[in-house]
Amino acid sequence: MANIKSAKKRILVSETKTARNKAIRSKVKTAVKKVDAAVLAKDVEAAKVALKAAIVEITKAGSKGVYHKNTVARKISRLSKAVNEIA
Repeated sequence: MANIKSAKKRILVSETKTARNKAIRSKVKTAVKKVDAAVLAKDVEAAKVALKAAIVEITKAGSKGVYHKNTVARKISRLSKAVNEIA
């Protein structure tokens, strides 16, 4: 366990950030799963609606520093491609 005050603070800050990042990643995964489910069901309208919501969540995660910008672009691209293939 840390003895120095600044080290103790870093531990607390790191736990807070980890919890925040985990929650954001979870939201993104849920949104992606909804798009995938709609694509598997070949439901074009539901897929498009879910895609819009997923893009918002993924972009937010990228702007908050949870994901790298290229990761954001890749995720959005793959989801868009999947939806376009069933449309």
